[in-house]
Amino acid sequence: MARPRKPPKWLEAARHRASEDSGDWLARALSRAGVSPFGEAERLVQAGRVTVEGKVVRQPLAPLQLQARVEVDGQPVDVRPTTRVLMFHKPAGLVTAASDAEGEGTVFEALRRALPPSLQGYGWHAVGRLDRDTTGLLLFTNDERFVAHATQPQTHLPKRYLARVGAAVTEEKLAKLRAGVEVEAGVTSRPAQARAPEKDVVELTLTEGRYHQVKRMLNAVGLPTLALHREAVGGLVLDVAEGDVRELVEDEVRGALSYSPRCG
Repeated sequence: MARPRKPPKWLEAARHRASEDSGDWLARALSRAGVSPFGEAERLVQAGRVTVEGKVVRQPLAPLQLQARVEVDGQPVDVRPTTRVLMFHKPAGLVTAASDAEGEGTVFEALRRALPPSLQGYGWHAVGRLDRDTTGLLLFTNDERFVAHATQPQTHLPKRYLARVGAAVTEEKLAKLRAGVEVEAGVTSRPAQARAPEKDVVELTLTEGRYHQVKRMLNAVGLPTLALHREAVGGLVLDVAEGDVRELVEDEVRGALSYSPRCG
């Protein structure tokens, strides 16, 4: 008989806290606040280096009221959540995962190398995914609510891609993409914006993000993908060099990404 799987940490934490609106769990609050990345925050707590209201707490999943007085190594820290969002220009070859069995590297490793010291202490979540061979705009955030906002289909946040394809682009094929095509048995994509800036390049704007969707849509109309690049999400257009990162300002998060950020 298979052994029961251990519940994920987020589920364990959810069982410990009464409401995310009124509190959090200790290690995640430290990570969100930029004290240290999540794994390191867990170790800080377990080592007895964190106090809450003057008492040492050694349980990383301990519930935390966000107005509580928290100190690390005797120094006060503000654990009230503040939304931070990063724009990263993903190079080809990296996976959007915590580890890479093939050894080419992950987006998280590349992000850490590019971050300034002031942003190194945060726990960053990738907002959606890009395939290993896909380049372009990838967002990161310390706010799980923003991840849900930007990736759920109901938001309809557009994502614009440029694809170099291995066949001639015709108006007939573009019309099919605009109408929606079957990407798997019984599943049709939403209508997309599609145009051909060059004879072997398709610019495709989607409001959904199924697995390998761009490649499957293009393949469905006889346009095999040779290279794929994401250049925009919402009203945000990629403006940093490959491998570089910058933090978005609040107006970009509110306007270009239609999200009301947490402000501590």
